[in-house]
Amino acid sequence: MTSVQDDTGILAGDDRMLIDGELQHTSSGATFDVIHPGSEEVVGLATDGTVSDMERAIGAARRAFDTTEWSRDVEFRYHCLGQLHEALTRNMERLRRIVVTEVGCPIGVTRSQIEEPIDEVRHWAEYGRGFDYLQDTGMHPTVMGPARRLLHFDPVGVVGALTPWNVPFYLNVAETMPALMAGNTVVLKPAQLTPWSGSELGRIVAEETDIPPGVFNVVLSNANEVGAALSSDPRVDMITFTGSTATGRAILAAAAPTVKKTMLELGGKSAHIVLDDADVSASLPMAAVMACVMSGQSCILPSRILLPRSRYDEGIAVLKATMESFPVGDPWVAGNMQGPQISETQRQKVLGLITDGVESGATLITGGGIPENLPTGYYTQPTLLGNVDPDSRVAQEEIFGPVLTVTAYDTDDEAIAIANNSIYGLSGEVSSADNDRALAVARRMRTGSVTVNGKSFFGITSPFGGTKQSGLGRRNGTQGFEEYLEIKTIGLPG
Repeated sequence: MTSVQDDTGILAGDDRMLIDGELQHTSSGATFDVIHPGSEEVVGLATDGTVSDMERAIGAARRAFDTTEWSRDVEFRYHCLGQLHEALTRNMERLRRIVVTEVGCPIGVTRSQIEEPIDEVRHWAEYGRGFDYLQDTGMHPTVMGPARRLLHFDPVGVVGALTPWNVPFYLNVAETMPALMAGNTVVLKPAQLTPWSGSELGRIVAEETDIPPGVFNVVLSNANEVGAALSSDPRVDMITFTGSTATGRAILAAAAPTVKKTMLELGGKSAHIVLDDADVSASLPMAAVMACVMSGQSCILPSRILLPRSRYDEGIAVLKATMESFPVGDPWVAGNMQGPQISETQRQKVLGLITDGVESGATLITGGGIPENLPTGYYTQPTLLGNVDPDSRVAQEEIFGPVLTVTAYDTDDEAIAIANNSIYGLSGEVSSADNDRALAVARRMRTGSVTVNGKSFFGITSPFGGTKQSGLGRRNGTQGFEEYLEIKTIGLPG
């Protein structure tokens, strides 16, 4: 089931999926390879599930929702998620090694990928236990006399969760734990490149909690049609998905015939507006760090830096110095802060967009290729492109690599227009010596979230999501929990 290289390195996860309470392989015995991005080596296998496996998992989730007390027993759900929190805590270091193995993220930056999602399990258990599922809104006048109205929050039903590879364990938790605590049953389909972050969660649920069979299912597969089957199945009431906008469109189309509820966190091409009074020596080093620390594989990365023309050369110098000194290398070595891209396909996409940017008139300030000292592994140099045309492909497409583009502007209005010149609207950032001025700019940005002067918008108590083609719905906060519930309005005599 597992293979261990040493006490701190490569660790393969469970190769089985969880369907109806049983850890199992697909009936044919078919498997697919899992590759460590830092070495390009096959480090283990995962069972290659089929559409038939997905259909069985959906059937189990449907039965568990319709015929058990899970949706109605808040205290039992609280008990089970408490068990899961304790079990994940016990398995923390194992989960950390699995994430580094299949993602290639540096071990020194895994807190947000391991500790924080484990803490979120406890948060949602407590939040869901304290949530008021029956809210009295008082008396209301009607043509037939006063009526008392109640709001009853019901679980949606069967939730299908499709998760990506960039922060897989975190998103496996974030997309399923509030759903479970709200009373839904879940079918999780992890990304092909990171199956173990899902299979390990399934193993722990099966072996170390009282979560009943069918309530939580994990289907592994290397075939796109298996995820598509989850989106289109009429027995599924809701789809939650994090990933590309192109895939999000396909999910919406698949869900349309049955009018499924959908929650989508899609692509981003966020802008960081640096106003002319900003301290660039304070704000821009962190901008460069954020471009590199997850190998640029972050949907909320403010990858478009907008500098006032009067501060352009100064800003470029700060970004260049930070990116050229950034520690890139083996994710198992303490001190390295940027690891490889997830795959050679992803690296070639990044390099291709850099080349396209230069060919369209951008200036290559630093980087742009493969580090000479890292010939093995899917590494990309931290890259800075200057004089970028805001309408060019490199300024419009999500790169998902350690790349920053820099565009000069003359007025605040122009900067805001450039920032909003995107099909995306996930996040953004503003830097200024004047908080009120920065806030005024932030309010004009068409995004779901904005960081002002380094103060992060992101956290489990605050709603997060996108506008435009960056998605539908919100995760986190009260709004995020209520996404997994339907509101029933009840009228009755006072």
